[in-house]
Amino acid sequence: MAQETENESKLRWYQGVPRYAWIVLMVAALGWLFDAMDQNLFNLVRQQSVMEVLKHSGLAGDILEKTAKSWGGLLTAIFLLGWATGGFIFGILGDRLGRTRTMMITILIYACFTGLNGLVTEIHWYAVCRFLTALGVGGEFAAGASLVAEVWPNRSRPMALGALQALSAIGNMGAAVITLALSSMGWQVVYFVGASPALVVLWIRASVKEPERWKEAKASSTQEELGKISDLLRVPELRRNTISGVLMALAGVGGLWGVAFFLPDLVGSTLKPIITKSNVILALPESAREGAIKKTLTEYRSIVFFVQNIGAFVGMFAYAALSEWKGRRPALVLFFVLAYLSVQATFWGIHDLNSAILLALLLGFCALAPFSAYAVYFPELYPTRLRATGVGFCYNCARILAALAPFALGQLSNHFASATDSTHGLRVAATVVSSIYVVGFLGVWLAPETQGKPLPE
Repeated sequence: MAQETENESKLRWYQGVPRYAWIVLMVAALGWLFDAMDQNLFNLVRQQSVMEVLKHSGLAGDILEKTAKSWGGLLTAIFLLGWATGGFIFGILGDRLGRTRTMMITILIYACFTGLNGLVTEIHWYAVCRFLTALGVGGEFAAGASLVAEVWPNRSRPMALGALQALSAIGNMGAAVITLALSSMGWQVVYFVGASPALVVLWIRASVKEPERWKEAKASSTQEELGKISDLLRVPELRRNTISGVLMALAGVGGLWGVAFFLPDLVGSTLKPIITKSNVILALPESAREGAIKKTLTEYRSIVFFVQNIGAFVGMFAYAALSEWKGRRPALVLFFVLAYLSVQATFWGIHDLNSAILLALLLGFCALAPFSAYAVYFPELYPTRLRATGVGFCYNCARILAALAPFALGQLSNHFASATDSTHGLRVAATVVSSIYVVGFLGVWLAPETQGKPLPE
């Protein structure tokens, strides 16, 4: 056994891994990839869709624009609350029903309600659909991450989980490609395409079984002990891990959903005056200009968001690799600092398309890298009978608290709005809201180092 361990230590993380482990990673990654895609279809059509839905209420002009900003932030906050609710419910079910069955249920929920988003014509029904979509989105991650963590070998687990999280950036890019390709067909069609991930459930049902670790935990525990959420706060060690996990997740979720994912809105507001005055637009008949401006803005937002997620893909792998080299905690501290600085650089530095593309790459790399920590680090903080529950609890307590961040951004954007600069309010608001990264440092300080240790049984 010592010789086997020595030989294994010489292998790269992806070498000598059983074929079934790769299947599990691919299935879980697809579930999370499409999860991320459905989340970000909204981010890319938020500005356009909210304004069009509000027009049905008779709003127009400056009142429409201000109301749309407020509702954009509120809908994002509602999504985060639904995400958290789903995470709590399905985190517990992931430990009680099993990882695989929970993944299938959550994928069906988020796929179906994403499609229904395309049918809304009233803002309150839009909010209901976003909440119900979020129930499934919030529940999928804990089950998928726990499944991969329990199937992959210890030596390969961190990079496999980093890959799981990094592939969510491909889902984000997919959202950008869909929005770009369908920009001329309307935001409703974008949502209809978002229903397609439901087909993944068929593959999961045929290919993936419950992990042996979970079966053993179920056999040795009572039904009440599996997913017993009170143990997260009753047992001292788990209580410390849970508090630290919530704080670490709050920093990343608040910074991303409260600021970084409003990049398409910033790009739209910044570039609209430039596009409106361009020779290409001015050469068109006046009746065709509004449609051409809207189409061009959709294309630019999609391009910038795509580039942002190229940075995210690299950044999430970078965290996983750095955490294996220097430790989970030092790597996370570094990326919280970089995330804060990248927000300032991006929200104050974008003035044209070229600067938007360059800074989007930087923002994606820095602001999404901490999410790799939530995949790599959080499963290592909990025993098998509480793993999905613990991961879901940390992530989703953070989502509830972070739901204030996008709402605050929308309100502060209006408060600091300038009559001469339509982006000034958003830039100032981003600076204020991004201070949420400070709480991440406290979480890291409380957390234990788990580098090189096996999963708790």
